[in-house]
Amino acid sequence: MTRAVAIIPARGGSKGIPGKNLKPFLGVPLIVHSIRAALAAQTVADVVVSSDDSRILEVAEKAGATGVLRPEDISGDEASSEAALLHAAGACRACDDAETLVFLQCTSPLTTQDEIDLVVRARERLAADTAFSVVEVHAFLWEIAPDGTGIGVNHDASKPRQRRQDRPHQFRETGAIYALRKSGFLKARQRFFGKSVPVVLPEATEIDLDTPRDWIALEAFAVASGRGPRNVSRIKDPSVGDG
Repeated sequence: MTRAVAIIPARGGSKGIPGKNLKPFLGVPLIVHSIRAALAAQTVADVVVSSDDSRILEVAEKAGATGVLRPEDISGDEASSEAALLHAAGACRACDDAETLVFLQCTSPLTTQDEIDLVVRARERLAADTAFSVVEVHAFLWEIAPDGTGIGVNHDASKPRQRRQDRPHQFRETGAIYALRKSGFLKARQRFFGKSVPVVLPEATEIDLDTPRDWIALEAFAVASGRGPRNVSRIKDPSVGDG
């Protein structure tokens, strides 16, 4: 197994949910959920948190991560996650000999260690440049034309409505986990390059924490389903034998 380092970008500013990354989710600061999952993953050697906020870095380091102070010019609303990853990869010694960078989003606090391992192992097993988490979706998507007419995106509205079982399998990027070949990422400077492989997470939730309503919904789901920060349902990894 090649060496992998997880990087978690976590800016101090957030318009949708003020103070989001330090706000308690299930009684634990949001950023800590992702750190704990990454530290528990068998495939991850080190966990790095990139932030412009000293309070976030302090909490991250207490939780066991290595903090990297992000420059102001890549910390604004328009800054990309890739910019944070590239900076952390160059600024943190833990990343020097890593072959895989694992980009984690702390807006997915129910991500488990097994899901991280599944994505990282898939990248290596399939010789992919990028492996990323997806969930299967069954929605009928529409675009709206300038005149207000609906246009079917993934279905032909002029034909009888297909049953779910008869439709092709389609998947949505969760945004939670990306395993990137470090050398290729440093050249491409974006998360998708070369061979990209979707990894289906059958138990993943489809709620990202972007608004206060999302927060209420995901916390309620976590409580109702018994999924806390340390509750990690085992997921069968096809790369691991039964023995």
